[in-house]
Amino acid sequence: MAQGAREPKLTVRKDRALLVAGVLDGMYEKGEEPLEELGRLVVAAGAEVVGGVVQRIREINPKYLIGAGKIEEAGEQARRLGASVIIFDNDLTPAQGRNIERATGVRVIDRSEVILDIFASRARTRLSKNEVALAMLEYRLPRLRRMWTHLERQEGGIGMRAGPGERQIETDRRAIEKRIWDLKREIAEMHARKERAARRRTEEFFLACLVGYTNAGKSTLLNALTGAGVVADDRLFSTLDTKSAAVRLKGGRRIILSDTVGFVRRLPHRLVASFYATLDEARSADLLIHVADASSPIVRGQIAAVNGTLKEIGCGETERMLVFNKCDVPAADPVERRALKHDFPDAIWISALRGDGLNALRAEIVRRSEAGCRPMTISVPVTDGRLMSWIATHLAVDGSGIDGDRMLYRVRVPPRALEGLRKRWGDGLRILEGWSASEDGERWRSGGETGPASEW
Repeated sequence: MAQGAREPKLTVRKDRALLVAGVLDGMYEKGEEPLEELGRLVVAAGAEVVGGVVQRIREINPKYLIGAGKIEEAGEQARRLGASVIIFDNDLTPAQGRNIERATGVRVIDRSEVILDIFASRARTRLSKNEVALAMLEYRLPRLRRMWTHLERQEGGIGMRAGPGERQIETDRRAIEKRIWDLKREIAEMHARKERAARRRTEEFFLACLVGYTNAGKSTLLNALTGAGVVADDRLFSTLDTKSAAVRLKGGRRIILSDTVGFVRRLPHRLVASFYATLDEARSADLLIHVADASSPIVRGQIAAVNGTLKEIGCGETERMLVFNKCDVPAADPVERRALKHDFPDAIWISALRGDGLNALRAEIVRRSEAGCRPMTISVPVTDGRLMSWIATHLAVDGSGIDGDRMLYRVRVPPRALEGLRKRWGDGLRILEGWSASEDGERWRSGGETGPASEW
């Protein structure tokens, strides 16, 4: 480059998206604006929304999903606004996508493809990248013909009964099917390892898992409770990989608090299936902390969507507690805010950003973690430092003392921890049901002393 010449600037053009929805009965929550959530998803995917077309329909048009007149209107609006893509808030069949592209002359994608694109940009670990790749390949497999319209089958001529386009499609189909098989096998192996690790943790620690609708503030809450320092952006699906942090309770015992991927209404089934391994933490949890966005006008629908997804992945019976976050945001409808407090009387109201209500939340998590604990006395050799450290870390210690060459602990033991205790520390360990008979006041010193401010 000549001296003094300016380097060319690299410009990245955003997709300009026209949003379209065929609105069926029950598709949106009461008070929800059609295309509002799709618009947020599109922005999260890095595109610019330039307009929208909405049509209420009684039934799906098998050719275009919506009426032919509305498709013509969408095509005209896309050309006038310079839209490079038309995005539907409905799932389209491969045939519908082809038909709409031919009618409008504009690239067409649907809601599922937008969500897959966001997940692809957020994936960080090998497991989540593989799960996104699997979901995308399974989505694209039946749509290969649409991707090869520039190689249409040629008619007539000897040796031309199957044109180059058809041969390329079949080649790609076989390659994709093999890649899908390889990914499923690799994900299954990673899932088995992850499940074993989760099972080992739950045998030793109480596991509480944050679940909820995307952008409800779960990552902000994890940071507020643990100081984990995970990324907490005000955008959809900012957390894709599970994040976990240990929390020290007063007295030294620890519990594990995990943050999972956020859910969304009408989450593609192939994505739920693909992310089954990522959601191991939720399925292994002792307690699910369902974080809901109190500032959302459709929070009831979001709560229902999360409950439905939890049931789908096998967490329907897991103990859970409801937490309304963002209570510092003024309610758009004060009457509805009062109705929520009436309809969910056991819910805890917090602001993870300001810290309001966090003490009550911590106290309730501790209470739940100790529910069902059995009081007992544990006797261990004073020379077994590893076992004494394990007891201090995993159990609620109410007192300790020395009896000759053995250390005595008055503890409350969760059922899972008791199983792990006997399995791992059988040699040299003595367990007595209930409190020890010798409580002369001299031998025992109280446990549960107050720790530093970072502890609960």
